[in-house]
Amino acid sequence: MENGGGNLDVQIEALLNVEKQTRQSGDVAGTRKAVNDILQLCFDARAWKTLTDQIVLLSKRRGQLKQAVQAMVQQAMQYIDQTPDLDTKVELIKTLNSVSAGKIYVEIERARLIKKLAKIKEEQGLIAEAADLMQEIAVETFGAMAKTEKTAFILEQVRLCLDRQDYVRAQILSRKISPRVFEAETSKEKKKPKEGESIIEEPPADIPSLLELKKIYYQLMIRYHSHSNDYLEICRCYKAIYEIPSVKEDPSQWIPVKYLFFVYIFCFSHSPVVHKVLCMHICLT
Repeated sequence: MENGGGNLDVQIEALLNVEKQTRQSGDVAGTRKAVNDILQLCFDARAWKTLTDQIVLLSKRRGQLKQAVQAMVQQAMQYIDQTPDLDTKVELIKTLNSVSAGKIYVEIERARLIKKLAKIKEEQGLIAEAADLMQEIAVETFGAMAKTEKTAFILEQVRLCLDRQDYVRAQILSRKISPRVFEAETSKEKKKPKEGESIIEEPPADIPSLLELKKIYYQLMIRYHSHSNDYLEICRCYKAIYEIPSVKEDPSQWIPVKYLFFVYIFCFSHSPVVHKVLCMHICLT
């Protein structure tokens, strides 16, 4: 609900003057505080339309500091889940996405925004639109994104392609993930970045661990290989899932996995291709 419009406009105008002065003098901390104070005023008043208008206005001001834009986007993203309805949520996400487009210093934030918007599209049954949205972002090029978040994002791209039965693109996207990534040491302490290297951002709390992502990856690969009845690859996927410690230690998980492994081994051994190879081998010997 928008309220106290007159008073809010006066307060915003005063802060816009402060923002102008700090921006023109190159005061990064001051500019960042001014833009965040403006957004907070709008949020406290639940003036959502004013909030989106100010985000656009501030981002387009002459010589706007990238640190201010980054701070503004990051702060506004915290308001997304507190919007009063779906239309307001989508409008805020789209506004932030538009402001972030083409700016490397907010590329991770934009990826997270696209993921939120794709989730909404999927919940509305618009799978193709959700998949197209996710494919706009090439997170494999993001040096500052955590490995787990990057992998989770690509797996979402693969899943949506499988959901829309786009198996060719699903395969292309899946190749961006090397299975070796799941074998990395997770227990080692994080190394401090060397001079010139990107600082790796912490992934959001809802991003699965590397071993959980390994399971998701092979489950998606099973879906992909099932489409072409590639029983051998399906067996390899089940074997990889079985070797995950959390699966191997839990009978409720490893028993069905092992059962399906042997089912597909049986299917593989009785496939026409295998029979043909065996016959050729017998003939040659």
